[in-house]
Parts: sequence; C-alpha cells; structure tokens
Amino acid sequence: MTYFAHESAFIDAGCEIGPGSRIWHFCHISSGARLGEACNLGQNVFIAGGVIIGDRVKIQNNVSIYAGTTLEDEVFLGPSCVLTNISNPRSQIKRQHLYEKTLLRRGATIGANATLVCGIEIGRYAFVAAGAVVTQDAPDYALMMGVPARQQGWMSRHGHVLHFEASDDTFVASCPESGFRYQLENDCVRCLDLPEEQSLPEELSAGQKSYPDFKAQHPDSNSEN
Repeated sequence: MTYFAHESAFIDAGCEIGPGSRIWHFCHISSGARLGEACNLGQNVFIAGGVIIGDRVKIQNNVSIYAGTTLEDEVFLGPSCVLTNISNPRSQIKRQHLYEKTLLRRGATIGANATLVCGIEIGRYAFVAAGAVVTQDAPDYALMMGVPARQQGWMSRHGHVLHFEASDDTFVASCPESGFRYQLENDCVRCLDLPEEQSLPEELSAGQKSYPDFKAQHPDSNSEN
C-alpha cells in the first residue's frame, strides 16, 4: 500500500487512492471514488462513489463529499463545510439519476462551516469565507463572503486581499507576501508571474506570517474591501 490509512478508516474495494495520501480516523472512502496523490483527509471524512479528487487536496474534519462533485488539484476544504448534490431533496422522491454537478477548480479554498449549493463552479484560487452560503458560480481568485455569498474582492494564491491600481490602462496588484503580480481585466484576474496550472515553487510554499500578524503590519488591508 502506497498510502496511509488509520486503522479506524473504512476503505471500500474498488476505490482509487494515490500514493502519499493520508487518511485519518473514522474516514470512509466508497467504491468508485478516486483520490489523487499526496492528499490529506482529516477525521470523519466521507467520500462517495463517483467523486473525483485531484492531487494535494486537503480536507479537514467532518466533511462529506457526495456523488457529482469534482475537486481539482490543491483544493482546501475547511472543517465541517457542506457540499450537496440535489437542490430540491425530498425523502420520498428518488433522484439519484439527477445528481447536480459541483466543480471546485484548482487551488480553491472553502472555509469552515461554509455551504455550497450544488450545480455551481468555484474558480481557481477562489476563496469562500467561513460560514458563507454560495449559491452561484465564483470566478477565479474571487473572495466570496456572506449569506448568500457575494463577491467582496479578489484574493492572491497566498490568501491575501488584492488591491488593484491603474497602470498604463490596466489594473495590477501585487501579493504582499509572495510579490506575485496580478492583472484585472474584464472582471477576470490572472497571475502575471506564474501560470494558474503550475504549483507554487518550493521556496514560496511555506507561509512566513500568520494573517493576524500581516493585518497588524498592514492596517489598510481589509478583507471586506
């Protein structure tokens, strides 16, 4: 076995688990699920059959992922966040053949206790705040907050709010931690220094400061702007 599973975990026959993944207490991986390389599943995580999970995905405690959901590489799911697959469930109505698709694109973060209504797409490196209820698609790098969630700004790959300023008819912002530059054009954000499909270089993959420390040194940075 090329992955680690705690003795209390249930790993059904017929699922796929990539090398280097770690599966902790009381998890259940169903037959037909696909889990990529170097993933980490916290306590009490359920993965249904048909779910597709990419590489280096982190899923915190008490998360259930149901059929119809796809997580691309490097997605983060916070503790007790909720994903569903039917918009109008009724106990007496069978709709297994009508599961709605939910796609979380590469690098997206879903905060603790957030809820995603099914049938939506969360863009690359989008950031859903804790407790938010997302009912519609979120673009790449979007910061989504509230109930229902609304876009409140843009986040860098390092998880910092981006403040865009006009420069030569374009809007550019720099991540205060990595220094990567981001461009805003036609309501779309792209990183100018690293392709979206490329992982962070090793020297930039370890955070240097906690978010409270960063905010103390940058009082003008407000996640609600």
